Amino acid sequence: MGLAVAVGGAGAVGAVARYLVDTWVRGRTRTVLPIGTLVVNVIGSFILGVLAGLAIGHAGTVKAKTIVGTGFCGGLTTWSTAAWETVRLAGDDSRRDAVVFTVANLALSFFAAAVGLLLTLP
Repeated sequence: MGLAVAVGGAGAVGAVARYLVDTWVRGRTRTVLPIGTLVVNVIGSFILGVLAGLAIGHAGTVKAKTIVGTGFCGGLTTWSTAAWETVRLAGDDSRRDAVVFTVANLALSFFAAAVGLLLTLP
C-alpha cells in the first residue's frame, strides 16, 4: 500500500510539473502546434530512458524506479492529450500540422529515451 501511495504522490507531482511546463512553453511560443505537450513527452521519455539504463546496470532500487518511472513520468507525460491535440489539429483543417506534431512527438520521444538509455548503460 505504501508504494502505491508513493506512486500516486509522484504522479501528482508529475501532473503539476506537466501543467507548469506546458503553461510556460505556451506563453513563449506562437504556434498552433501543442509544443508544451511535445516538451513534457520528450522530457519524460528521456527520464524513462535513464531509468531503463539504471535498471540494466542494477543501479537504484526497484521502488525508486517505480515511483519515478510510473509515478512522476506517468503524471508528466501524456499520450491522451497528445492524441486529443492531434485530433483537434486535424479537425481544424490543420492536417499537415497534425501529422508534423505526431511524427515529432514519436520521433523525439523515442530519441530522448534512447539517449537517456545510452547515457546510463553500464
